[in-house]
Amino acid sequence: MSLDKHDVEKIAHLARLSIQEDDIPHYARDLNNILNLVDQLSAADTNDILPMAHPLDAHQRLRPDSVTEVNQRDAFQAIAPKTEAGVYLVPKVIE
Repeated sequence: MSLDKHDVEKIAHLARLSIQEDDIPHYARDLNNILNLVDQLSAADTNDILPMAHPLDAHQRLRPDSVTEVNQRDAFQAIAPKTEAGVYLVPKVIE
């Protein structure tokens, strides 16, 4: 796939970017290089490769799931403009 001047102008318009006329060939070349790289990566055989969440075999260090603060919901809701059944009532913003 090769991008031309019209394609670059359309991409710039969709991205709401203002580009100079003399920069369009540079953008076209760079975008074509990116698309060629994607084509090269797509051609790689990945049938025997298992999907990974992260390239390193790292484990996330987690803290114990324990309560560290007291429940202050009643105090916070006492100063709220509107509450009902333990939840905050807010104005409707979507019609």
